[in-house]
Amino acid sequence: MSAARFPWDEAMTLGLGRLRLAPETFWRLTLPELAAAARAFAPGGQAPMARGELEGLMRRFPD
Repeated sequence: MSAARFPWDEAMTLGLGRLRLAPETFWRLTLPELAAAARAFAPGGQAPMARGELEGLMRRFPD
């Protein structure tokens, strides 16, 4: 049984191409962060955050 390989080509295409991240930023992402970014482009994905939700998060986490 062979282990599944991580799809680096697709990950780099998303990060460097679609998201236009600088290489140093891309390589510092964690896999959960990259997965969250990928979900933003998934068909039928989660609705964008409402402005009020964002403002609430900004108040709770002001850094």
